[in-house]
Amino acid sequence: MRNLAVITIAAAVPLLAAAAHAADGVQLPVWAYPVMDAGRDRGPDDGTIYTREGSTLRPTQTQINDAFAPPDWYPNDHPPMPEVVAHGRRPLVRACGQCHMPHGLGHPESANLAGLSADYIFQQMKDYQTGARKSLVPARSNSMIEIAGASTDEEIRIAAEYFANLPRKKWNRLVEAAMVPVTFVGAGNMRHAEPNGGMEPIGNRIIEIPEDSHGAELRDGRSPFIAYVPPGSIAKGQELAMTGGGGKTIPCGICHGPDFRGLADVPGLAGRSPVYMVRQMMDIKHGARAGTKVALMKAVVANLSQDDMLVLAAYMGSLDP
Repeated sequence: MRNLAVITIAAAVPLLAAAAHAADGVQLPVWAYPVMDAGRDRGPDDGTIYTREGSTLRPTQTQINDAFAPPDWYPNDHPPMPEVVAHGRRPLVRACGQCHMPHGLGHPESANLAGLSADYIFQQMKDYQTGARKSLVPARSNSMIEIAGASTDEEIRIAAEYFANLPRKKWNRLVEAAMVPVTFVGAGNMRHAEPNGGMEPIGNRIIEIPEDSHGAELRDGRSPFIAYVPPGSIAKGQELAMTGGGGKTIPCGICHGPDFRGLADVPGLAGRSPVYMVRQMMDIKHGARAGTKVALMKAVVANLSQDDMLVLAAYMGSLDP
């Protein structure tokens, strides 16, 4: 909402490929599982009224953060939202639109649901209910487990059909770069560029941040993201996706379609958040994400290294959805 105070950077060299989290003995990359840095929350509501060009909405920070009435800046940009998407149901079923947004494209820390099949979305919610789907960093999936557990099948089906009928759009711009902005992780586990924070080497990371941090924090549905990936990673990912890397995995198009836009209930990969995709491959490989819809993926990711996942996600994220 407001520019956050700049924290002094204690070290000039970033944690490039080292682990940030350990879950059940699995070393996880810090960039794929961002968790809010201490002291980087938004602070108390100071009464500021926020505006966005092209919108008549005039919310305060408290209203923007309302889990049961998140802002809909541009209601003409999408079909009318069902009640469960727009407002949820108190006390535990938060509005789907808060994290996934009215257009379904979400943020890197939440799933892009637009255009997925309704049956696929429905099954993912059932997997959250049963514990078949969770994150290697439990705090990242606790809210979805709680929401799913309190949701009725009717609410899940209504929300799934709404998101399934939304158009897929390019929401993440991919850039290969050796140097990237110094970043921090703010409220909602969203990564941002440090104001006046300078640049640092990308190393073996994907750094995904809003094009406009202020707009993203306001949950502006016209405020997209940029993902920086290491130089050469898109071409490497294309080679691995197309060939399977000489038996390391199988060509992605066999299941996800020749254009990687999905087949039936198999989700499309083209144009999705690359950080999100790495996180899903890690969760599947190490057993946090299971269920019938991902059973076939276990063998696909079994021999993939974190660098393999990075380049695959970079390539898929670079494509038009």
